[in-house]
Amino acid sequence: MDYIIGIDVGTTSTKALLYDTDGRIYAKANKGYTLYQDTPDMAEEDPDEIFNATLSAIQEVVSQSQLTDGKVVAISWSAQQHSLIALDENYKPLMRTMTWADNRAERYAAEYKQNGRGMEIYKRTGLPIHPMGPFYKLLWLKNEKPDLYKKAAYWVGIKEYIIWRYTGTLKEEVSMAAATGLLNMKTAQWDDVALKETGVKKSQLPELVNITNKFRGIHSEYAKVMGIDDDVYFVMGATDGALSTIGVGAIDTGVLAINIGTSAAVRTFVDQPRIDPKARLYCYPIMKGKYLVGGPINNGGIILNWAHDSLFGAEQEAAKLLDIDSYDMLSKIAATVPAGADGLIFHPYLGGERAPLWDANARGSFFGLNRKHTRAHMIRAVMEGIMYNLYSVSLALKEVSGEPKAVLAAGGFARSKLWTQMMADIFENDITIPESYESGSLAAMFLAKMALGMEDDLADIKKYLGKEHRYQPNEETFERYRKLIPIYIRLSRDFSTEYKDIADYQREFTNDK
Repeated sequence: MDYIIGIDVGTTSTKALLYDTDGRIYAKANKGYTLYQDTPDMAEEDPDEIFNATLSAIQEVVSQSQLTDGKVVAISWSAQQHSLIALDENYKPLMRTMTWADNRAERYAAEYKQNGRGMEIYKRTGLPIHPMGPFYKLLWLKNEKPDLYKKAAYWVGIKEYIIWRYTGTLKEEVSMAAATGLLNMKTAQWDDVALKETGVKKSQLPELVNITNKFRGIHSEYAKVMGIDDDVYFVMGATDGALSTIGVGAIDTGVLAINIGTSAAVRTFVDQPRIDPKARLYCYPIMKGKYLVGGPINNGGIILNWAHDSLFGAEQEAAKLLDIDSYDMLSKIAATVPAGADGLIFHPYLGGERAPLWDANARGSFFGLNRKHTRAHMIRAVMEGIMYNLYSVSLALKEVSGEPKAVLAAGGFARSKLWTQMMADIFENDITIPESYESGSLAAMFLAKMALGMEDDLADIKKYLGKEHRYQPNEETFERYRKLIPIYIRLSRDFSTEYKDIADYQREFTNDK
């Protein structure tokens, strides 16, 4: 029996799943690491901490499985988008990883939005005008950290760095390259205009390959630690956005995929580049005839984590004593409040926001708070606010790609029946949840099978999805949500005139501490 490991390098942790070639899961591991946020706009990670997390996760799943009847033949990768690391001539990091959530390039994104050059870059690369993009991070580093910028021999993302650590091979697959804002959307080659703007040379960037590119061989010291052979195949894989979409079976044009992890997104595949005239959506080439169009959201499950830690400390202690999951307890508390939270609205912009606002200065708020409202209303409003935000992104996506034929969803949120039902009610659409909610790792495994010649049609991933759970909308809630969502959207526009001032205030006084 042969085995494949699917790795998903996320924002706060790395997951490893060990599959056999029939798609059965034999072991799982999840290893966390620190997101450094020393200032309101910083969001960095230590690339070597993440590398060590992948090493530990792989070692754990191999050890758990005690593979006496076969061996691991391939390791395939999913990873967070928009990360950036400067390497010296010996491929050593000169900095921590700037993640997608790092907003320090906000001023440069704002300038490019105002002078029209941002729209030009968007039309060429599909990257929205926002500091998440390495294109804008490079402008910030060039101007604010010139010494570091000049020392950089190579510019890579976290996945490219990790694979180089294991193998000594520096490559970048097309889907990850597209998310940098340096790749031409139509040619799938490094874009001359974007490179000229940033001052980056093609020689400073990895070799471009497709998402099923494979190569053999791993440094023996790492193979020994992990308990695998050093001739294992490494399969490049793709971005977490692409693989989360593939991994729920949203292969066909017109099928909407929604994922809520730490962040969140609404996405769909199209067969040719689609540009949103308002630049609210990205458009990235993934493979021949497949372009991913969607809107990424900063504030997904991380907002529920904030509410869990900041508002419900006592309940966490009670959950420990009762030996129950504290997040399940939050769902039960939220379920005691009617849909619409009795008119309490929450804007979940605690870390700025990408789609649909594309405003790194955006800040969160409760609106409509009165004496009747309790913490139960607040947690319900938090859960609903995240869904309202996703729904508003789906409205933009409908303008570009049309009415969805179906809505598929995955991510940790799917473990909450309340939250999933909430999605069905707000979207007024059936929501289908595949049994395997680890969609990124599953799709990484499937790409490895394609790379090894075991599969040849992307659509065949559907046979690995297992049973489907379908949530149908409850018509009794329609009127409540239909009246609240327009208020939610209008408020986000009204507040936008004040976001910069409050963000500047926070930067000034937080930095003084």
